[in-house]
Amino acid sequence: MLGRIVAYAGMKEGYHVTWMPSYGPEMRGGTANCTVIISDQEIGAPIVERPDCAVVLNKPSFIKYEPKVLAGGVLVVNTDMVDVRSSRKDLRVVEVPCSSIAIELGNPRVLNMVALGALVESSGLVGVESCAKAIEEIFSEKASLVEINLKAFHRGREAVRGTL
Repeated sequence: MLGRIVAYAGMKEGYHVTWMPSYGPEMRGGTANCTVIISDQEIGAPIVERPDCAVVLNKPSFIKYEPKVLAGGVLVVNTDMVDVRSSRKDLRVVEVPCSSIAIELGNPRVLNMVALGALVESSGLVGVESCAKAIEEIFSEKASLVEINLKAFHRGREAVRGTL
């Protein structure tokens, strides 16, 4: 869902976008992933070997993807599920207790929206308003989901700014 919202936000901003989710049995605790490319030029292939940004929500994902992020990139880490720290000095590592914040908000399932807020705030990958509108549209079928997901998104942004 995080990747889908980033892709929608990029489209809202007029960019070329690809979105390629990978879901399988690893989705519950492994290294399920989603690749999103946002570009002002046409995109030739939806494959990314070295991303500019990555969000890792658990330790297996951290181990697999942290080394792949380009120098100068952003790595958002869910510190509730990742007990190791990046030793890379060439990244902006953003550590946020995504799971704890989601539980505090009353819905553990919104931890990805907390991570999305942290990503947007720390990378500028897409705009805040574009993401908020994408969240509203994607969850429009159920108003309560719009509210909690927006709240989680903004709490992730606040965590990066240190205003929690």
